Amino acid sequence: MKKKIAILIPCYNESKTIEKVVKDYHKAIPEADIYVYDNNSTDGTDEIARKAGAIVKYEYQQGKGNVIRSMFREIDADCYLMIDGDDTYPAENAREMCDLILEGKADMVIGDRLSSTYFEENKRAFHNFGNRIVRFLINVIFNNNIKDIMTGYRAFSYRFVKGFPVLSKGFEIETEMTIHAVDKNYKLVEIPVTYRDRPEGSVSKLNTYSDGIKVLKTIGTLFKEYKPAMFFNLIAFLFLLTALILGIPPFVEYFQTGLVFKVPSLIVASICLAISIMLFITGIILQVIAKKHKQLYELYLNLIERKND
Repeated sequence: MKKKIAILIPCYNESKTIEKVVKDYHKAIPEADIYVYDNNSTDGTDEIARKAGAIVKYEYQQGKGNVIRSMFREIDADCYLMIDGDDTYPAENAREMCDLILEGKADMVIGDRLSSTYFEENKRAFHNFGNRIVRFLINVIFNNNIKDIMTGYRAFSYRFVKGFPVLSKGFEIETEMTIHAVDKNYKLVEIPVTYRDRPEGSVSKLNTYSDGIKVLKTIGTLFKEYKPAMFFNLIAFLFLLTALILGIPPFVEYFQTGLVFKVPSLIVASICLAISIMLFITGIILQVIAKKHKQLYELYLNLIERKND
């Protein structure tokens, strides 16, 4: 049976580039259905995409995460290729990425910009710095070596798409996808892809500072939820260290003189020690719950596979 490929393009005011993007990807994978999800554009993006041959749908809740949630719920395919509508990702890698999914070699293929032309093409220095910071944090916390965490160029299997609970509303969605895939042990493949900066007249919707803060908050939240033992043990260690710094001098003082003069320090140290113990126990309990959730998730994936068959 012929495999179905769906190309997904979330769009917000991309009238300058969307026609070229649709036509380029139709030429690269002519058998694919191209879906443009318009997210309250005011510049006629939807009509331009429709005339170029795309299937146009609408998501009225603002934010890229909200758009991807609707895409993943509404569209059934054997392979999903997600790209941006700003013409920053040439179509030359599209077929290779889809083949990796259709051949069962990957559940997610990540289009790695950072090992290619991103740092030369991207003119926004803080974006470059932010990508490096996010990559470093996720690889350290989740013990991985993914080169491009926040790329918008990805291919997915049916199993990943239907098993991915979209929680983010905005541009932090790519970070959430990556962490979810790593935590749930999906097959990941990275391939270097060419990146080019937006053409003149096309404006990025990503706010370097506010969206960067959202991404960092997402990493912190998912760190707590996916690795609770490490998260709470780290905080417990800080409280334990504080307890030792404040508590050792009064004990030394007591053994030397038989008296304790730094009573407030001893009280604060005792409180910090109690908090440290509680945090440690909390981490253990939540880690057991997280492990049970992973077991249930694996069973859920089995149901998705049966439905897909």
